[in-house]
Amino acid sequence: MKRTIDYFLQQWKNGRNRKPLLVRGARQVGKTHAVRQLSKSFEHFVEINVESNQAARTILEKDLNVDRILLQLSELLQEKIYPGSTLLFFDEVQSVPQVITLLRYLYEKFPLLHVIAAGSLLDFAIESVGVPVGRVTTLYMYPLSFMEFLVALGHRQWANAILHYDLTAPFSDALHEKLMHCLGMYLAIGGMPEAVNQWVITQSSRDAKRVHADLVYAYEQDFGKYSKKHQIKYLHLLFSKAIDQLARKFMFSRVGGYQKRELAPALELLEMAGLIYKVTRSAGQGIPMGAQADIDDFKIIFLDVGLSQALLKFDIAPWLIDPLATFINKGELVEAFIGQELLAYSDPIMKESLFYWHKESRGSSAEVDYLIQQHAQVVPIEVKAGVNKRILSMHIFLDSHPNSKYGIRLWAGQGVREESIYTYPLYAAVRPLLDTHDELKNALLSLLDK
Repeated sequence: MKRTIDYFLQQWKNGRNRKPLLVRGARQVGKTHAVRQLSKSFEHFVEINVESNQAARTILEKDLNVDRILLQLSELLQEKIYPGSTLLFFDEVQSVPQVITLLRYLYEKFPLLHVIAAGSLLDFAIESVGVPVGRVTTLYMYPLSFMEFLVALGHRQWANAILHYDLTAPFSDALHEKLMHCLGMYLAIGGMPEAVNQWVITQSSRDAKRVHADLVYAYEQDFGKYSKKHQIKYLHLLFSKAIDQLARKFMFSRVGGYQKRELAPALELLEMAGLIYKVTRSAGQGIPMGAQADIDDFKIIFLDVGLSQALLKFDIAPWLIDPLATFINKGELVEAFIGQELLAYSDPIMKESLFYWHKESRGSSAEVDYLIQQHAQVVPIEVKAGVNKRILSMHIFLDSHPNSKYGIRLWAGQGVREESIYTYPLYAAVRPLLDTHDELKNALLSLLDK
């Protein structure tokens, strides 16, 4: 299964000033698979699962003597480690956070050695030991994007067509309908690699649902690994109830029965685990948007739209039978899908933040679903699950933000070019992002290579 992260991993491998790499992301988004794919371009590959290999843990926990560690790991695994031709991979390093500190000394003693560390709860390990400043670099991973999903289904030509989507020359109605059906599949299956793989192999929505159920169970089993005992009940409550506020302003009072002071720390833990993402309200008057954000006013989306529907206990069959009608009735999921796309297409060298805009006035309100930065200006994004031409909130935003020259509407219809509004089909959400993200364009072109 090809991923855009493959391109960035190759860039890291070939970089002149390469440092040890942390691959970060939630459980089961494909981190280990991506590193193993990269390993095929190395002469030697040494993989150590720090959680399951007790003998390796003993070696790593003793001290930070890199000569001793490499020698003993080589003896344990019966694998020589050659700087310059070996990829050394530490997986599930949250079991021994000291490995993150070890990366610094490996870099200083063996700068030619390619070293990667990953883990499903890596951010919690980082919180306990910190990141060696100037000695480690990072890549973030997310579930499959819609473009990656198309490639996994074998539709490279359609993905390439989206990459070159032209608002002045929209697709034929037949191709547009086929892509909307594919998008319906994505909304049903989501972007978790195992679920996508099962769908590609069996075309059975029940098999995908089984994967989602297993993942939900695995995430819940993790709660005890990164929370205090008294917080576990709050994590279970939020994980099952917060989904009811998907893509809406989040209010702790709607969860029921508990105070914000009890629930807020648990919500932060779910965010650190990569299971939820906040979409924070920003005034959007300039860059950086975070400087004008109200951290107490936010919406949430979950890691994956497929998992979201598993938590909501939705029947995913309508997405596969009549997706065009289903889009209209599932506006919150479609909005969450666009948030997931914005994360998937962000620059993986830094953690992306999501923002939205809201204005209250007497008798009315206006809201723009997402704000993104393109060059030096803030660009509003309005998400429509159907073909709704009303974008009053977008115009209110543009009229009150003179530095924002245009907005983007994403909807179920074809592309349209207007004076200050660029309208793209939902499946082409990536297209307006390419104009300011050359590395994303290169990664997607690499994805389309056979």
